[in-house]
Amino acid sequence: MSTTQSERLRELLEPLVSSQDLDLEEIEVASVGRKRVLRVVVDSEDGVDLDQIADVSRALSAKLDETDAMGEGEYTLEVGSPGAERPLKEQRHYERAVGRLARIQTADGAELVARIVTVDDEGVDLEVPGVKGRKPTARRLTFGEIVKARVEVEFNRKDDKSMKEEEEA
Repeated sequence: MSTTQSERLRELLEPLVSSQDLDLEEIEVASVGRKRVLRVVVDSEDGVDLDQIADVSRALSAKLDETDAMGEGEYTLEVGSPGAERPLKEQRHYERAVGRLARIQTADGAELVARIVTVDDEGVDLEVPGVKGRKPTARRLTFGEIVKARVEVEFNRKDDKSMKEEEEA
């Protein structure tokens, strides 16, 4: 059975990432001119900080240096987090985004921006904001109905404390 370089790299690097209580979200090997770039994206339940990125980067670099996983020739290792507008691909991504707005493209071609309320094994419960003074509506999507989803950055987002205070008033 043939495996791709990305699959072999995932098998090699995932245990190292997991040992640092992080999830290996993505591996990409790209050519930039004559050089190659290995991009590794890591995350965790609580997000990642620069110290964690540096620690995992050193561990991955050491492991790659002791193996021939990247073959001969120069390459650059880039380790980072998914970023503010992270894509939502797996159930755990949706779980981490509960309470956040997401831009979702559905299998029927519709696109909506809605707040993720709850997540279970089958899909997500959403709150779709009302338009022109209307109340928000609830909507349920199964994971199979979602083609693409991404967290939306909210500059005026109220934190949980101020939202609870408003609800109690």
